[in-house]
Amino acid sequence: MTVASPSALSSPAMAGSGRDDARWQRIREDFPALARQVHGKPLVYLDNANTGQRPLPVLAAIDRYYRHSNANVSRAVHTLGSEATEAYEGARDAMARFIAAGSRNEIVFTRGTTEGINLVAHSWGGQHIGAGDTVLLTMMEHHANIVPWQLLCERVGARIEVVPIHDSGELDLEAAERMLTPQVKLFAFTHVSNALGTVNPVARLCALARERGITTLVDGSQAAPHLPLAVTELGCDFYVLTGHKMFGPTGSGVLWARRETLAAMPPFMGGGEMIHEVSFKGTRFADPPHRFEAGTPNIAGIIGMGAAAQYLEGIGMAAIQQRENALGGHALERLQSVPGLRLIGQARERVPVFSFAIDGIQSSDLATMIDLEGVAVRSGHHCAHPLMQFYGLSATCRASLAFYNTPAEIDALIAAIAKVRDLLVR
Repeated sequence: MTVASPSALSSPAMAGSGRDDARWQRIREDFPALARQVHGKPLVYLDNANTGQRPLPVLAAIDRYYRHSNANVSRAVHTLGSEATEAYEGARDAMARFIAAGSRNEIVFTRGTTEGINLVAHSWGGQHIGAGDTVLLTMMEHHANIVPWQLLCERVGARIEVVPIHDSGELDLEAAERMLTPQVKLFAFTHVSNALGTVNPVARLCALARERGITTLVDGSQAAPHLPLAVTELGCDFYVLTGHKMFGPTGSGVLWARRETLAAMPPFMGGGEMIHEVSFKGTRFADPPHRFEAGTPNIAGIIGMGAAAQYLEGIGMAAIQQRENALGGHALERLQSVPGLRLIGQARERVPVFSFAIDGIQSSDLATMIDLEGVAVRSGHHCAHPLMQFYGLSATCRASLAFYNTPAEIDALIAAIAKVRDLLVR
């Protein structure tokens, strides 16, 4: 479950037949936002690592719920309540299939990866991490996989250690193995770097940790839109992802863990719907996953996320991976041809996410000016301050592709960069 190395990435000409091109064009038409114009130019949306666009089936699922079945879940026996509950729990089945979980009851709905990590930090971490223990992270983590562990460590007297990376943006695997000491109680790391596109060898890392009795949490936010997932094969203990990266609604996500792990964890929040029985003398909590889903959830968002998973399965994650390998190869070739452009990280295993800086141009200025050409990229630190500091940067531009992008859009990015460079670099 990795992508090809940059040297093996195929060019657009190798991507397939005209029939394939027609298929991807039809798929692109499922995303209405891609048809709009920005500043009088056709939109070129290359900010998919920030959030993906939403296809028509996702929009339709949300609309259908609000128009026809708007009711709370698991609280009413009337028709609308039953329909809402069926759609909501159907999304649990869809997400279980999408990540190849062992059971639908291993799928905990959250508001996203951030909430999922915080849930594990408070519930599991509060039980298993104490004074003198170590939480092991990596240099390439998103803030969502740093700050919750800092808060936990400050509270209990534990500490954080960080696995370094190479200049290529690849994890130092020898250091990782060396740092998995008996003091480490949790190894939390990203599947795919949101800033570099690096794909980490998750199964290998989890195996190293498991041999030493160390629990693992994998941040799958950036993997879910790009790679086929089978969490039980990865060998991790926790896997978290967010719906809006995989073309679903914001405010939706999943925490996965094995049934026995979830059953041993106390609730993260208290309220309605996560209980068996409540009295003023005490409460008996519901079984997982509902134990961790207090209150009225983001029903429409969860239904939409389930629709997104079904949409991606309909295309086929293997087909998406092949398409993105071709797009990534073209993007890499074109970016490397730009004078003065520095690519940040060039991992051998990556998804089509490219951070770069251009000599003499502030990243925010570059992103602002190419937006005038209709091209949307991200500029900033990408919620990865430590990683930026490692490379001696305060910010980069990031172009992140999805399967609905085209070689022509990559060429438009390069043309926009060239235009700005001609204006600003003397």
